[in-house]
Amino acid sequence: MIKRTKPELLAPAGDMERLKMAVLYGADAVYLAGTDFGMRAFAGNFTPDELRQAVGFAHSHGVRVHCTINTMPRNDEIVRLPEHLELLNDAGVDAIIVADLGAFTLAGKYAPKCERHISTQASICNYETARAWHDLGASRVILAREVGLEEIRTIREKTPEDLEIEAFVHGAMCVSYSGRCLLSNYMTGRDSSRGACAQPCRYQYALMEEKRPGEYFPIEEDEKGTYILNSRDMCMIDHLGDLCDAGLSSLKIEGRAKSAYYAAIVTGAYRHCLDDVWAGREVDPIWRAEVEHVSHRPYSTGFYYGYPGQFYENSRYIREWQVVALVTDCDAEGNATLSLRNKFRTGDTVELVGPDSRPFSMTVGQMWDGEGNPIDEPRNPQMTFRMKLPRPVPPYTLVRHAVELSAK
Repeated sequence: MIKRTKPELLAPAGDMERLKMAVLYGADAVYLAGTDFGMRAFAGNFTPDELRQAVGFAHSHGVRVHCTINTMPRNDEIVRLPEHLELLNDAGVDAIIVADLGAFTLAGKYAPKCERHISTQASICNYETARAWHDLGASRVILAREVGLEEIRTIREKTPEDLEIEAFVHGAMCVSYSGRCLLSNYMTGRDSSRGACAQPCRYQYALMEEKRPGEYFPIEEDEKGTYILNSRDMCMIDHLGDLCDAGLSSLKIEGRAKSAYYAAIVTGAYRHCLDDVWAGREVDPIWRAEVEHVSHRPYSTGFYYGYPGQFYENSRYIREWQVVALVTDCDAEGNATLSLRNKFRTGDTVELVGPDSRPFSMTVGQMWDGEGNPIDEPRNPQMTFRMKLPRPVPPYTLVRHAVELSAK
């Protein structure tokens, strides 16, 4: 019988700002990477000093830190890995995420204080593989995204109770098996297995016959179009009860390369909905709706309930909200200091959402610049200004407004 325990909520942290957002908006743990060996080369990532600061900040809020070393290192890279592992060990990282057996072995030797988690890049999709990694010393396996809910139940039933099982529940999906793809490398020289995928699966393709150069014929699977490799985004926020019942130890949000706004909003949404589900309450619809407020492709439930189906119409993101400011300080009367992110002005209707505070809307009134001069529109990026809010809000509250930014 599966033991039902409340799963950890694991959120992405591409850089320090995104880490703080994930922590303050409710993550139980965050995952990040140093400047090497991670699968998101174009996320901000963390220098050695930043990594120590990140661990200190997270631990001060009771949040664990997992660090990815989930590329497949080559000879010239593996020689540098012991030094990096020692850094993670000394910095207080709680767990290291690896896919390569050599990296796994080195982690046991050079980072003995860190748990070893097996990356989704290892494509674990059966209980024998999960048990084998446990026998070698892994404390957690991160399942392949292709695994369905019933398969997860079987893996949980047939593996040792002390082996934790983690699965992705939200974010981008990959058309290739567990993300192992050479298409980007072949077409652009950017290797997806080294964290630099150019996402050529999102491109629109046509057919050209050898003797008719420059003459393109559309490729159509049906009347909707030509995005033959395009995938939907995963969203399991409506099925958290099923995930808990399956015995998962950790629910993972994809998105280390996504924005700080994404890290905050999606983490906050899952935090509140998971807490409601676990307590036996009806999910508050205001939090469920938050996953629609971030940039995303059309959602699906991934492979949890069977084949998710393709989305053929286009490869564009749905973007209907934009962050305009971040609250850095606010007193008990609602007098707030903010930092500008995008233009807005007096008279606009905006929404505010913050750490553990429900979204609410307001009409923007008078604002003042750093010298106390009245302004109708703050204009300089990152400028500090003041604004009166209808109620006090915590630092790191986001101010956003509705705007159609979806590509046409």
